[in-house]
Amino acid sequence: MEGAATRTVITSTSSSTENFSNPTLVYDRQFLRTASGLLVFAEIVFGLLVWMLIAGTEYFRVSAFGWVMFVAILYWVLTVIFLIIYLTMAYNRIPQVPWTTVGLFFNSSATVMYVVAAAVDAASISHAVKGRHNYNCWVASTFFAFLVTLCYAGSTYLSFKLWRLEG
Repeated sequence: MEGAATRTVITSTSSSTENFSNPTLVYDRQFLRTASGLLVFAEIVFGLLVWMLIAGTEYFRVSAFGWVMFVAILYWVLTVIFLIIYLTMAYNRIPQVPWTTVGLFFNSSATVMYVVAAAVDAASISHAVKGRHNYNCWVASTFFAFLVTLCYAGSTYLSFKLWRLEG
C-alpha cells in the first residue's frame, strides 16, 4: 500500500489489584443487624425526613433553612455512600485508608453539624404561623433533626470505641 503510514502502538499493563486485599465485593448480610448498622439505617431514614419535610415548604423565605437543608442533604448523601461501602465491604479493598479514623471524623462532624442545624431549625420555627403547613413541617423536621443528631452521637461513640481498640 503506497502512502499508508505505519503506526506503532505500545501498550502496557499494570496490575492495580495488587494494592487491594480482596478483588471482589461481597455483601455483608450481618451489618444491618449490628448496632452500627441500625444507627446508619436510622440516620438515613431520619435525615431523609428532615430535608424532605423542609423541602416540601416555602423554606426559601427563611434563609436559615438553607443551612439546615445543606447539612441534612450533605450528610444524608455521605451516609448513604458509607452504607454502600459497609454493605459491600469495599473498605477491605482499600486497606490504605484508615477507615476507623475516617468513620470517627465523619460521625463526630455530623454530630456537631446536626446539633447546630437542629438548633437553627428550632429557632426558625417562629417564622411560621402556628397550625399552618410550614409550621407543622418545620416542627416535625426539628424533631427528626434532634433524633438524627442522637443517632450520629451514638455512631460517634461506637466509632470512638473502635478507634481506641485499633489505636
